[in-house]
Amino acid sequence: MIYETNSAEETRAIGCMLAKKAMPGDVFTLVGDLGVGKTVLTKGFAQGLGIREHVSSPTFTIIQEYEGGRLPFYHFDVYRIADPDELQMIGFDDYIFGQGVCLIEWGNLIEEALPDRRTDIRIVKDLSKGLDYRSIQVEEVGK
Repeated sequence: MIYETNSAEETRAIGCMLAKKAMPGDVFTLVGDLGVGKTVLTKGFAQGLGIREHVSSPTFTIIQEYEGGRLPFYHFDVYRIADPDELQMIGFDDYIFGQGVCLIEWGNLIEEALPDRRTDIRIVKDLSKGLDYRSIQVEEVGK
């Protein structure tokens, strides 16, 4: 499925919609260049789960945990992971195979550590269609 958005609000709404369909154990990867709107979509995702906390990218902490929504939400940013074995030090498998929902920014960098069943989200800008235009491709893998 491909969605097209023309504002941060529309991108956030896509995240919200995806979260409303999320089930325990679901894993989402999120890929796109810097500044493309990954965190905006993630904020919408948290909103769709009913999380009221402020959401920010866990660039330096690798993971942010959010409770208080209809499901626990685990937001990863694996951009700084040099070796997928580093993930084991933070209990990655416990999150991935747990009862919460995981959203992993830069998931393409740890492809070999990802479960076969997941949803991949790719956000792309196209400046020829405007500064705020985004194409958001959502693909279910292994389902």
